[in-house]
Amino acid sequence: MAYNENLANRTREIIAMTHDNVEEKKMFGGLCFMVNDKMCVGVQLDSLMVRLDPEKFDEALGQEGCTPMEFTGKLMKGFVFVDIDALNTMQNLEYWVGLALEYNKIAKAAKKKK
Repeated sequence: MAYNENLANRTREIIAMTHDNVEEKKMFGGLCFMVNDKMCVGVQLDSLMVRLDPEKFDEALGQEGCTPMEFTGKLMKGFVFVDIDALNTMQNLEYWVGLALEYNKIAKAAKKKK
């Protein structure tokens, strides 16, 4: 799987500072960080995938390097990609990971497959 290992390591470091119920799963051609059994943030190629509050979706799209996530041609409101060029400082990466962690507190977990 091709994803930016450095970005994954930086993301892992931020999440580990505040959460211990974290699981890493390879999906969507990248690495996804599950926090409290819920998809939170991930790394795909040279982008950070962020699951955020759908109410903040449009605001997020106005930020540098942020694009909407589309899956099989469908817009995924509440999921965005942030290009690595917009994550050049720890502060910028912490901002985006923080949005994901904030929403993770209230997000619903996906139904478990039987």
